[in-house]
Amino acid sequence: MTRYRLDIAYDGTGFSGWSRQPSLRTVQGTLEDAVFAVFGRRGRGIQLTVAGRTDAGVHATGQVAHLDLEPERVARLERAQTRPGRQALPAAQALLRRVNGVLGLYPDVLITAVTEAPAGFDARFSAVWRRYRYRLADAVSGRDPLTRHTTAWHPHPLDEALMDAAARSLVGLHDFAAYCRPREGATTIRTLLDYRWRRDDDGVLIADVKADAFCHSMVRALVGACVAVGEGKLAPDDLPRLRDALERTSAFTVMPARGLTLVQVGYPEDDLLAARAELTRARRTLASGDDE
Repeated sequence: MTRYRLDIAYDGTGFSGWSRQPSLRTVQGTLEDAVFAVFGRRGRGIQLTVAGRTDAGVHATGQVAHLDLEPERVARLERAQTRPGRQALPAAQALLRRVNGVLGLYPDVLITAVTEAPAGFDARFSAVWRRYRYRLADAVSGRDPLTRHTTAWHPHPLDEALMDAAARSLVGLHDFAAYCRPREGATTIRTLLDYRWRRDDDGVLIADVKADAFCHSMVRALVGACVAVGEGKLAPDDLPRLRDALERTSAFTVMPARGLTLVQVGYPEDDLLAARAELTRARRTLASGDDE
């Protein structure tokens, strides 16, 4: 088997999240169906493993997945690209070109790169961190209809300095049960590596959130808590207090998915990939994996 790393971008508006679900359009289902189309009936049995399973409506510019191909499928990709007088494309480039061809000219999901993965690489378990970005327009910036699918809206002015102070107070290794939707058997202990707020050149509020992993709805809950601070409903030091109470609260609202984008997944050096994957599997079960 040869393992390939797929870098993926998508507009999550039309998807019911990443994971394949019966009768629903999902990112995983759409991509796997495109791979099936490339290989025909021989494409059955191929499954993508993803770095972080995103919720319905969440976007990505830096999602990562992997898939494994048997030697005959690799050879088929290379043969299919052979033209008289031309050198055959490597299987990775052929896979990129053919899957994107199936997805169409203006797709809402696209594979941006395919590379043969180094030994020990696992898109999910080798990852050391994930970084999300949240876009929020308020009464200061105003609304732009061209960004309505990627930017949430708050009708009142928000204090970005207070929001930034509140965000930074949450950084560290903690139990984020208060900021996660509970799932049976899933841990809510995470290391929040970075969380900050700023305004971009258009005045839109931008949150950058980075952690070793995220539990269900965690980023949107963290954003909602800071929005409550920005509008004066909570003080910055209320957020760590709520976190340490370890209970879900109605003190803030979980923000909508449309403003959230997975922008980057971080991995260690190639010689540390296998060890990282083994360590992650040892401390985290599939039920406790990474969702947003």
